[in-house]
Amino acid sequence: MDGNTLAETAGYNAPKASGLFDTPLFSDPQARALTHVGVIDVGSNSVRLVVFDGAARSPAYFFNEKVLCGLGRGLAETGKLNPEGRRRALATLERFALLARGMSLSNLTMVATAAMREAEDGPDFCALIERETGLRMRIIDGAEEARLSAQGVLTGWPEANGLVCDIGGNSMELAVIGDGKVHCNVTSGLGPFRLQQISGGKKGLRDHISAVLKDLRAQISDHHDALYLVGGSWRAIARMDMERRGYPLKVLHEYAMTPKAIRKTIEWILEQDPAKLRALTGVSAERMSLVPLACQVLRQLVHVFGPKQVYVSSYGIREGILYEQMPEDLRRRDPLIEACHFMEYSSSRIPGFGKKLYHFLLPLYRNRPPERLRLIRAACLLHDVNWRAHPDYRADACFDTTTRANLGGLDHQGRVYLGIALMHRYKTNGMRPRIKEIAGLMSDKDLAEAKMLGRALRFGAMFSMDGPENAGELRFYPKKKVLELILERDMQALLTEVAEQRFAALANQVGSEAKVRVRRSHNSNGSADVSPDASSSGIDSSESGTTSSA
Repeated sequence: MDGNTLAETAGYNAPKASGLFDTPLFSDPQARALTHVGVIDVGSNSVRLVVFDGAARSPAYFFNEKVLCGLGRGLAETGKLNPEGRRRALATLERFALLARGMSLSNLTMVATAAMREAEDGPDFCALIERETGLRMRIIDGAEEARLSAQGVLTGWPEANGLVCDIGGNSMELAVIGDGKVHCNVTSGLGPFRLQQISGGKKGLRDHISAVLKDLRAQISDHHDALYLVGGSWRAIARMDMERRGYPLKVLHEYAMTPKAIRKTIEWILEQDPAKLRALTGVSAERMSLVPLACQVLRQLVHVFGPKQVYVSSYGIREGILYEQMPEDLRRRDPLIEACHFMEYSSSRIPGFGKKLYHFLLPLYRNRPPERLRLIRAACLLHDVNWRAHPDYRADACFDTTTRANLGGLDHQGRVYLGIALMHRYKTNGMRPRIKEIAGLMSDKDLAEAKMLGRALRFGAMFSMDGPENAGELRFYPKKKVLELILERDMQALLTEVAEQRFAALANQVGSEAKVRVRRSHNSNGSADVSPDASSSGIDSSESGTTSSA
């Protein structure tokens, strides 16, 4: 470069560090948010910059850019980094350094994996990068790569229990996770670039993969019901599985596949024209060239380890680096609830209202299991984040926000449940064809319950603007088929017209009679007296007539 080096221009002087980050990410163990934290991942195939922001336990992607440089292409044959890959990677990292400066990142780290640690010219290239960009590269070994990738899965799946498999260009890592920890981690040379150099044709390749996998199984055992897949090649195969199945929700994170479906998809992929597959799925030409070899590995991986269910994780080494920095208290938080809290405080009209709404509606859900209660809580936190959308499209915006959002700790059925509930918070009849198709991922029972939650949100959100608990209390008697609203005496004027109609609609949705009583006083034991002669509301259960934009 002419004049100053990019390192001087970008303002990075690469201070010495004791960990993956130059300064701690979470000096405050009670931290709830991240601000512009960057991770650069220099892999054998791709070079990526991700900038995290948002909830500390469930970070969102403020910026995400990837270039398939192919640094490790041909490494097994030459022992050196691919020359064109070096050129592209350096240009990419020069850009990333300037982008980092432009975003005023609070913290930035760069890690490199198999290609950089194995290449003869890896140290020289590492020095060149630091000299030209000011970015200091931390080259991690295979075991650490496996551990960080597994921690990435735990970032999105705190309860994940099973085997994590991360495939890159020149290596493939395995790790065992459970109880929020990584228990075992190993590495291998089963990356597609390295497999391109295996001789002996299809049989030689098959025998080689089988031998390596059996050796890995001996190191970490094969008693794992769940297999979690990390890496671009796995995601490409999963996208093609969606295409083959006609799966309506195009979200890869927590996408579930059975071993039988995987075998069918692999056979289907190998029969297809790659150009047509690319057009259908949006997979790049560089990635598509590695898919056939990745298919051979996945077929035998499933056979050797015998999982009952296979899941795709969009979280990997980059998220695992963040997890590495988290205090234990932060790791124990629910990523879904943390993300919903952050969305509420940044996008809703009345931050904090969601918690009040949840406790107001809780009598309707006393016997629900914890997993369902967390979805109800999430819906309450998200009930108002789309208020700026045009009223004609607000219901659809709610559905899209939850089904397509970057939310950890949420499977596809949970996404659809939240989407349907929040849609019915604004719209009570009908679904567009595309939404109806996605709703088919749920059982009829769960679909009905999601609609019921939408009715509950619809009433509770507009009943009182300073918090429904200040205006009244819900009591639900499912055996008697009675839904009762206990009104505070000085808040009776809140229950007119629209509020009456929405309360009646909620009662009708739960198959109960709507009753309204007025609280008279509080006894010395803290319980409330209600007017003994109060009668049923007698209101029409239809919602025609007066409307409200709340």
